[in-house]
Amino acid sequence: MIGVRVVQKVSSTRGFAKVAPHVIPVLDRAVHRLTRGKVLLSAQMLPGVILTSTGARSGQARRTPLACMPEDDGRSWILVGSNFGRTGHPAWTHNLLVHPDAEVSWKGRDIPVTARLLEGEERAAVWKTALAFWPPYATYQARVEREIRLFRIVRRSQGS
Repeated sequence: MIGVRVVQKVSSTRGFAKVAPHVIPVLDRAVHRLTRGKVLLSAQMLPGVILTSTGARSGQARRTPLACMPEDDGRSWILVGSNFGRTGHPAWTHNLLVHPDAEVSWKGRDIPVTARLLEGEERAAVWKTALAFWPPYATYQARVEREIRLFRIVRRSQGS
């Protein structure tokens, strides 16, 4: 598991936080498109989805590659708005607050979902799980004054 530890250490650095947001999403979108949704480059280290949300101001579809924590039942995922430890909340979190109905591409399938911001005790419990899942989240949180947003996204039933 030395490779995972190295990646975790590198991803916790300020340099990574400056460069990664400009490189990783671009590569993820390109590979995802070229493989018709079957491969997400960053998912080689962490599970990932492509979130398609509605822009809070623009109303336009916004596609964002994100790491995720799949939950046991296979019907929901946790999304962490870490923004690589940068100061502001990532735009996709604001989009979900305004327009919680979205879609994720998961393992080549497009799935309609509804997002819910986690708060209070529920957030605290999921945050502990997130830190065990990907320890660099603790470094990201320590670097910023804002509370990192956590969302649970749940599959919508076909009739919704």
